[in-house]
Amino acid sequence: MSAPVESTDFGVYVHIPFCSRRCDYCAFATWTDRDHLIGEYVDAVCLELDRSVSSGELVSATSVFFGGGTPSLIPGELLVRILDRIPLAPDAEVTVECNPDTVTAELAAIYFAGGVNRVSFGVQSMVPHVLTALGRTHDPASVARAVGFARNAGFLKLNLDLIYGGAGETLDDWCETLDAVIALRPTHVSAYALTIEPGTPLASDPARHPDDDDQADKYLAAEERLRNAGLLNYEISNWAVPGDECRHNELYWAQGDYLGFGCAAHSHRQGRRWWNVRTPDRYIETVAAGESTEASFELLDPEHRHVEGLRLALRTNVGVPSDALSDEDRELLDPLLEEAGGRLRLTVDGRLLANEVAVRLR
Repeated sequence: MSAPVESTDFGVYVHIPFCSRRCDYCAFATWTDRDHLIGEYVDAVCLELDRSVSSGELVSATSVFFGGGTPSLIPGELLVRILDRIPLAPDAEVTVECNPDTVTAELAAIYFAGGVNRVSFGVQSMVPHVLTALGRTHDPASVARAVGFARNAGFLKLNLDLIYGGAGETLDDWCETLDAVIALRPTHVSAYALTIEPGTPLASDPARHPDDDDQADKYLAAEERLRNAGLLNYEISNWAVPGDECRHNELYWAQGDYLGFGCAAHSHRQGRRWWNVRTPDRYIETVAAGESTEASFELLDPEHRHVEGLRLALRTNVGVPSDALSDEDRELLDPLLEEAGGRLRLTVDGRLLANEVAVRLR
């Protein structure tokens, strides 16, 4: 079981909104036509970080996560320049999301020398026709190359992100992906069921929408193969070699505090959640003007925060207190739960029906 997040843990998220192509399923705040803003955008992020450090708002981070978008699309020196502005705890985890076909030996070396110690590759599939259906630009060979570059640079912590349930993907295709990924010996694998986001090309094409039963079969295949390879499930969609769980994501699941920098980045402190202006253009203008980048916020009342905390914990192997469900609900949901040490955790079948449990938490 992964260790609970400590109250002293503090995260920093940096949003890099640039992409070479938007995938058909993507609804994130990303742009394919703003590369000319990269230099100004990095300047703005660095300035906002400097201000946060000077004000005392930004303290030593135990985890940093560069997400996007495609962080590996910007020059490595610029990403490291941002990282240099972030005060780090001695054992901080620093992750960069990478598209496999943007990673070179030189880029991996720059990251490692600059203090990045964990890389996350957006693999999605290792079957060419599935990648094409998802709108991805890389091929399986580029994944193996990128992993090799990272290992040669010195990286020990490697995550591979996968998506299952895409159009035309058979169970055999998915198992081929799992076997190919396991052969690359990652220390962490994230496997997400394809979801339909409003406004995406995938949403407007019902013929490509995933099937629930198919996705359930693929989830069970992932659990079996990854567990047999020594990667243990610690959150519904995440498996890791024990000790290599993603510290930054664990912070989110434990409702920890974190600050987000860059356009559309979210932050949270003790029940107050806020997010930045959405576009890179507006973000650059706002920082330059010395104005707050906050677009809006929400305050979680104690009851809302309590229930949200239970629902997040339920997804993890930490589980929830045994009294988080009534006796009647525990009896009804018995096949989906297991109890140990005064806590309830989802069984493998329970993970497939987690929402049925979550709505009954109290």
